[in-house]
Amino acid sequence: MLARFLASNQVRWGIGLVVLTTLLACFGGLLAPYSPTDPITTPYAPPGGGLLLGSDQLGRDVLSRVLAGGVSLAWMAPLSAVLSVAVGAAVGLAAAFYAGWTETILMRAMDVLLAFPGILMALMFVSVFGPSPWLLVTLVVLALIPGVARVIRGAARPICDREFVLWARSVGIPGRRMIVREVLPNITSPLLVELGVRLMWAVGILASISFIGYGIQPPTPDWGLMVSENRTGLATQPWAVLAPIVMIVLFTVGGNLIAEGGARVIARTEGK
Repeated sequence: MLARFLASNQVRWGIGLVVLTTLLACFGGLLAPYSPTDPITTPYAPPGGGLLLGSDQLGRDVLSRVLAGGVSLAWMAPLSAVLSVAVGAAVGLAAAFYAGWTETILMRAMDVLLAFPGILMALMFVSVFGPSPWLLVTLVVLALIPGVARVIRGAARPICDREFVLWARSVGIPGRRMIVREVLPNITSPLLVELGVRLMWAVGILASISFIGYGIQPPTPDWGLMVSENRTGLATQPWAVLAPIVMIVLFTVGGNLIAEGGARVIARTEGK
């Protein structure tokens, strides 16, 4: 399975993009030619004179800030996506398998979470407790769980109604064992797709929170924050905005390519 997974061009492109952006996010600060927090020239200086991407609104090197600005997003977004898929899948599987009142209670709880827009909920809690990274991860996970639970419940319901599952239930095999051994392996493809989708959502939410000033605080470099800080100078020095946007897009697209490519490989394998 691993060989087929890595043989997919889509997966390989995705891995390449994710590895590149993650390495730059984690270790790019070591390669930064200047301090990412200290002004070194005039604001919105164009590229040239030792500044490959010019300067930002305070005269700081854009390249140095881009190289050092992805650390938080590189770990917070994947962690939020993985946790939301894990918890949402557990809720969706339990709702599909046990049905009845269990399903009603679980899905109504998901409806309550859906009633609160993710960014609005994040702003409310961050304004009270401060922009803690772990608080942001928790809020993003809570915002993403309901969508995952709904998708997984829909994917697992037909599996739970199959004869081999009904037979297993009739002979008294524990529900948890059936879910893990019989139902979960049959929904691997939608799980991987959900992981890619939720990664995109996590990146979008975290970048949006930073954009409006409730995430990583200045002068610490952050890709979302850089877009917000330099948007007024877009016409004068577009690289101060475009460079962090490109990094966000590459990271998001890479994760989605891996998830979708993996889902296609599994679907082809199961179809043989």
